[in-house]
Amino acid sequence: MAATDFLETPQGRRLAYHKTEGAGPTIVFLGGLKSDMEGTKAVHLEAWAQARGQSFLRFDYSGHGESSGAFTEGCIGDWHQDTLAAVKALTEGPLIVVGSSMGGWQALLLAKVMPARIAGMVTIAAAPDFTEDGYWASFSDEQKAALDTVGHVELPSDYMEPYIITKRMIEDGRQNLVLRGALDLPFPVRFLQGTADTAVSTETAVRLLEHAAGPDMRLLLVKGADHRFSDEKCLRLIETAVLDVLGEA
Repeated sequence: MAATDFLETPQGRRLAYHKTEGAGPTIVFLGGLKSDMEGTKAVHLEAWAQARGQSFLRFDYSGHGESSGAFTEGCIGDWHQDTLAAVKALTEGPLIVVGSSMGGWQALLLAKVMPARIAGMVTIAAAPDFTEDGYWASFSDEQKAALDTVGHVELPSDYMEPYIITKRMIEDGRQNLVLRGALDLPFPVRFLQGTADTAVSTETAVRLLEHAAGPDMRLLLVKGADHRFSDEKCLRLIETAVLDVLGEA
C-alpha cells in the first residue's frame, strides 16, 4: 500500500491524504463524521479509479484518521476549510465529488464555493444541516442546557463509540446550513440513499432533492440498504453513479 502523504493547511492543520495521478476529472472522496479515508467506500473507489487510470483523492479531515487534531475540537466549518485546502493544493481542473453522510454536506458546501470546477457530484446518504435538524432538533431541554454548562453532550452511535457533540459544533453548523437558502448545483448530481438507514432518513434525501436547483439531479432509493452503503451491490451502484455523472453510463 502506498505511504500516506501529508498537507499543511493555511490554518496550520496537517491533513493525511492519498492521491492517485491519472486522467481527469479527479474523483474526490469526502468521508463522513468520524470516518476516515481507510473506509470501505473510499478504498474501493480508489482501486476502481486506479483501474480506470483516473485521478483520485481521499483524505482525512482534521481530528479524523491520521490527520492532526482531536475530533472534539473540530466542526463543520473547520472540515470545510480542510476540504478547500486539499482540493486547492492537490487537484487541478474539473472534479467529480463523492460525499458520504457528513461528506455529502461538505460536497454541497464545496459546490457553493467553487461550482465551476465541479463536473459532477454523487452523494451517499447525504446529511446536510444535521447538526441543526438532527442533533439540535432532537435534544432535550437537559441536553441543550448541558451544552452551556458542560460544553458538550454524548450521543450513542450505531457504528462506533458515542459521538461527543460540542456547543461549538452546533453553533458553527448554523453558519454553514445549506437547506435554508439557494443551493445551485449546475452539474449532474446523483443522490444515493438506503431505506434502512437509521442515521439519515429518506425524508432528508427527498428534502435535499426538492430544495436544490440544477439541470440534472436524480435520487436513487435502495430498499434495505443501511447507512454504511458498503456491500457489493451498493459499491456497484456508487460506481454506476460516478459513470453517470461522467457521462459514461
